Amino acid sequence: MTDSSLTFLENLCNSFGPSGFERDPIKLTRDYVQPFTTDLKVDKLGSLLFFKNGTASSPQILLPGHVDEVGFIVNGINDKGFITFLQLGGWFDQVLLGQRVLIRTRKGDLEGIIAAKPPHLLPPEERKKVVEKSKMFIDIGCSNKQEVEAMGVRMGDPIMPVSKFSVTEKPVYEEEVQKGNMKLAIGKAFDDRIGAFIAAEIVRILSTESIAHPNTIIGAATTQEEVGIRGARTAAWLAEPDVCITLEVDIAGDVPGIEATEAPAVLGKGPSILTFDASLIPNQGLKELIIQTAEKHQIKYQLSSMARGATDAGAIHIARAGCPSIVIGVPTRHIHSHVGILSLEDVENCIRLLVEVVQLLDQETVDNFTKV
Repeated sequence: MTDSSLTFLENLCNSFGPSGFERDPIKLTRDYVQPFTTDLKVDKLGSLLFFKNGTASSPQILLPGHVDEVGFIVNGINDKGFITFLQLGGWFDQVLLGQRVLIRTRKGDLEGIIAAKPPHLLPPEERKKVVEKSKMFIDIGCSNKQEVEAMGVRMGDPIMPVSKFSVTEKPVYEEEVQKGNMKLAIGKAFDDRIGAFIAAEIVRILSTESIAHPNTIIGAATTQEEVGIRGARTAAWLAEPDVCITLEVDIAGDVPGIEATEAPAVLGKGPSILTFDASLIPNQGLKELIIQTAEKHQIKYQLSSMARGATDAGAIHIARAGCPSIVIGVPTRHIHSHVGILSLEDVENCIRLLVEVVQLLDQETVDNFTKV
């Protein structure tokens, strides 16, 4: 990962892009990949497709990662000047109170705080209960509705969490012996700007290192995944892929209270190969090819499964006549909150693995994924 790559990742994650309002991360991705692509296309939901021609025009290998982040939208303003909101994507009530947010208005961006009735004023029984989102509001320091409106806020304005990207390093210990260090990234929107970043890096590496591949690679920065996997449908229609390797985060299960059977992936042990989720059973030939490639090149990987939840692959694998598909994930702690943690080594291993895999996806290999 180059310095310019890391800067791109930082800017991408910091950018404003809740579901339905992804223009900023789409533009950043476009500008980054443009020197390395042979074509760019945008569908009518705003998803960006970036093409890298190889030694053959087909098969077409789609590498999507969605760039929308979980966020909010202004639902109303009460007479005392407090803003009510609806969620864009899934939020757990406990992670919201006291957090900063950014509201994008026609007059500019405004910072606010998600708040609720102070616990000091709640009876003891109420203090033990989780405050629901419906009882929360956003405070931008106003005292009446007119002040809020004068600042430019109106119903339908998008809201994102405020959380700046940073990189840190930790020592790695195994059996009480230090095995080196690990770089960690901390920030928002890893779900799933990290997937779009990996797709962009694969295209960059294939281009700058003149790596031959017997196919056409189509990276994709898709929209509106968090509100119903919408951009994936239109992107798949435009791309007409023969294979889809969806690039995502995976829930890191190495935190207190989670059993390995619930979320088997952990930080620092490599990208995860998803064997099952609620919307996809991966193509088994494609899965085995990826596993064999990781083992041949001694790239760390993990097998994972997810009983609930879905990704862009859930829509893409049943587009048109169907598409052999799989999900590769980067284990990430605390997704769908203001801030997550992931290992940059896992990101790099994911890129390494997929650069090797795409070199193997010629027409005969892809045909064999569905041969009977």
